[in-house]
Amino acid sequence: MNMEWNHPLFAAITAWFIAQAAKLVTGLIKTKKFDLEIMFASGGMPSSHSSTVVALAVVIGFQEGFGSSLFALATIFAVIIMYDATGVRQAVGLQAKLLNDYFKGIRHKTPLLNELVGHTEFQVFVGLLLGLAVGFLWPVLFF
Repeated sequence: MNMEWNHPLFAAITAWFIAQAAKLVTGLIKTKKFDLEIMFASGGMPSSHSSTVVALAVVIGFQEGFGSSLFALATIFAVIIMYDATGVRQAVGLQAKLLNDYFKGIRHKTPLLNELVGHTEFQVFVGLLLGLAVGFLWPVLFF
């Protein structure tokens, strides 16, 4: 059996892990608490969504060619994900904060809404840079 790596998949997972680990470390520094749940939460700095899809696209580019249809597909996918993170998902997070603030002190059975859903443009940009770093280093280290 041939055990060949799926480089785009592993690069994407690596970028996601690094971004989430960075959130874990910054959370530990800020709160002095180790909260493993941060590893699986959305929102925050840097955007793991952005780092994941950018690393995926870059490694696909190296593997399949930057002129390939697959690279084009991955790039458009990455742009949509990053746009959504700063647009729709950020708006959802702001609405959650407003609703949570509105209902503070009022007795109700509904749990608080997650406010860390989307990203700021800066968080997405840092995620993009992280994805580029992983994507460009991946072929050097693993191809």
